[in-house]
Amino acid sequence: MNKKVNTVLFVIAATVFNVLIMTIILVAGLAIMGIVLPEKVQESGGQVLFIILFLVSIGGAFFSYNLVVRIISKKIDLDRYFHPIFSSRRRPRS
Repeated sequence: MNKKVNTVLFVIAATVFNVLIMTIILVAGLAIMGIVLPEKVQESGGQVLFIILFLVSIGGAFFSYNLVVRIISKKIDLDRYFHPIFSSRRRPRS
């Protein structure tokens, strides 16, 4: 496989990983919220708590993705296997 195929596969895998981690954090948070909080609090402030939990799950997925990529990049030279997604379009001066 060439670098471009590796890059596409990595982006797809990273997207699936982010969505999976976000879903796990969200479901776990909902389960904890359902067990810990009484029903009256869930009725009155449930929407606000869900929005906060949703934002926390997005942040947690982003943090875990950055942590995993940082660990992988220390062990593997990513420039050797992946094509840059964004390249500079500047022309070299002569």
